[in-house]
Amino acid sequence: MLETIDHGPVRELRLARPPVNALDTGLIAALRAAIAGAPGTGARALVLSGRPGMFSAGLDVPYLLNLDRAGMTAAWEDFYGLMEALATSSIPIAAAITGHSPAGGAVLAIFCDYRVMAEGDFRIGLNEVEVGIPMPPVIHGAMTRQVGARQAERLLVGGLMIPAAEALAIRLVDELAPLEQVVERALDFCRRLLSLPPLAMGFTRRLARGDLACLFEKRRELELDTLIDAWFSDETQGAMRALLARLAEKRG
Repeated sequence: MLETIDHGPVRELRLARPPVNALDTGLIAALRAAIAGAPGTGARALVLSGRPGMFSAGLDVPYLLNLDRAGMTAAWEDFYGLMEALATSSIPIAAAITGHSPAGGAVLAIFCDYRVMAEGDFRIGLNEVEVGIPMPPVIHGAMTRQVGARQAERLLVGGLMIPAAEALAIRLVDELAPLEQVVERALDFCRRLLSLPPLAMGFTRRLARGDLACLFEKRRELELDTLIDAWFSDETQGAMRALLARLAEKRG
């Protein structure tokens, strides 16, 4: 489900939940715990990676559709905890986007310090609206911070999935690399930061990312209640089930 590979002081957390690294409650919890626990076990930076061709397909919708309200509330609370762990990590985190990165995959990336994406015919984006999920305010805030208000509006309202080259052009990702070099380039970013005077780097990094951490100081309970109400609405349930039917048709 989650593989750990140490590259000296940089720890790679590789999503390993076949076939598409979809985020169920187990993977969310494992990743959250690994990020929170990394500094205490000697890691000085992290790289999140996936399998070649697919970073993460986002939330595991077929699995989550089977949860009742209490289960779904717990799942979203843990996902918010994962986002907060990324946003407030005391050590740098780079995303090695090893392929397609829709929805929750893109969410993981935008809360990291740096994003290296595989060049070529891969897409990234937050397509929640397309599948009937209203955009959570905390994710909207992170996307706006990353690409600016106008681009965030275009991408989020339209539920767009954009190619890697466009993602670089609008600064949704920071760098493109050949697929086989994505993880190494993400490691290089971490190593560059770790070569700097640590107290100065750490203080400045906390200052620079303070606005991202502040997104989680708002009224999370109210935000989650609104999100859960929307999740169980007829519109959202219908849109997600229609999506699953289309995917099943393609596979068939």
